[in-house]
Amino acid sequence: MNQLIHDPHDLPAPRDLLEGPGPFLLVPDAVLLPEGPCDGTAVIVADGTVRAVGPAEELGRTHPQLDPVRLPGHLLMPGFVDAHHHLTQSFGSALAYGEPSEIFRRVWVPLEGALDEESAYTAAKLAALEALRGGFTTVADAGNRTGVDVDVVASSTRDAGIRCVLGLVCDDADAATDCPSVLDAAGEHLARYDGDPLVHASLAVSIPEAATDATLRGTARLAAEAGATVQIHVNEHLAGVERSLVRHGMRPIEYLHHIGALGPQLLAAHATLLTPREMTLLADTGTAVSYNPVASAWKGNAVAPATAMAERGIRFGLGTDGTRGDGFRLADAAEFAQRIAYGLATGDSSCGAGWTWLEHATRGGADAVGLASRTGTVAAGLAADFLLVDVTNPELALSWDLPWELVRRGNRDQITAVFVAGRLRLWRGRPTGWDGPALVRRAAELARIAVERAPITRVHPTSTAARERNTAR
Repeated sequence: MNQLIHDPHDLPAPRDLLEGPGPFLLVPDAVLLPEGPCDGTAVIVADGTVRAVGPAEELGRTHPQLDPVRLPGHLLMPGFVDAHHHLTQSFGSALAYGEPSEIFRRVWVPLEGALDEESAYTAAKLAALEALRGGFTTVADAGNRTGVDVDVVASSTRDAGIRCVLGLVCDDADAATDCPSVLDAAGEHLARYDGDPLVHASLAVSIPEAATDATLRGTARLAAEAGATVQIHVNEHLAGVERSLVRHGMRPIEYLHHIGALGPQLLAAHATLLTPREMTLLADTGTAVSYNPVASAWKGNAVAPATAMAERGIRFGLGTDGTRGDGFRLADAAEFAQRIAYGLATGDSSCGAGWTWLEHATRGGADAVGLASRTGTVAAGLAADFLLVDVTNPELALSWDLPWELVRRGNRDQITAVFVAGRLRLWRGRPTGWDGPALVRRAAELARIAVERAPITRVHPTSTAARERNTAR
């Protein structure tokens, strides 16, 4: 990327950025393509889709009817894809701090059970707003146990303007419902969002032991037929691995393979505790993984071997697990966790060479959540889901290797604009077309009510209480 410094405030006003169906000829300082940042490149967008990418001079010559929309001081790059989220858990994000693993039983299930339709909608929209502010244009929601219609979450993400892979929980191991009715509901869910421009149906099972073998096989079949995903938390915690060994004599991924549930339709969330055999099964079956490094640091037992996955050709994206919605910090955590867990011990000073984490935060993530043909890169025929990143700030202006610097020095403050399906959804940290601060105020009110109502059990006190306890000692 060239070293010319332009004034990023010379951008067109928000109302002039891609208003209407287009076409528009966008001319940033550079475009981030799979091969790296390319100077002198332009992008044509029309009807929410990228129509062409190429040299700015050439596109200007072949489309003389288009007035160039110049974007000085900015990199146009693909939006981030969050491959694993729990949108309706945003009211309790801070409740996970300092907690031991497997908090879903003590915190998340009780919290979601305390949400009504308004609070579920507000919690999901709040999470969507945070994701947009962090540069995510797609989030994969792994389903919820609120008891409200899943379409409430679909409405919240549509209203926020973010693309969503929407999971329907199909747990039935302890339910009175039989397998056919669970699978009927799964089939209806997959058909419900056909043709929806922003919501893409997915199925979900909390953990393998939460569903019967018939449902695990059935959801895999339905998802494969529909070109959708099944999201399952697997090999996340030692307790879950040991329960599988006691119950089946096999580890979770081995068991899913045994019953025929592995395959390209499966999105395995976390997959932190993997044996070489399980790595081979993932690679051989084309199963995808969501690598969630921040979740590992905050409440996990291990870090997924993502550099080894990349070497083995295992499909994977990066997921927040609802921890914090900042795509740049997620990419940084992905590299940092690999360096601490694996790179230092082996003398690997590269740990993915920067580009690996950008790749799997964007195009690789889109592939993992089943949307490779829809989003994840800036390419003709794909949705116009992209960011405008200010590269004139102190962290990025003196660039020698922009992909590395985006991973290590990028942050949400450098994102000027977020576009999803060709529409401006966020401008300088504020949503367009709806009142973000009003949503945050209402979320704060509803969160207090929900947390007070929910039978949450925490092991660790608040940070101030912990300080008082330690001081007293």
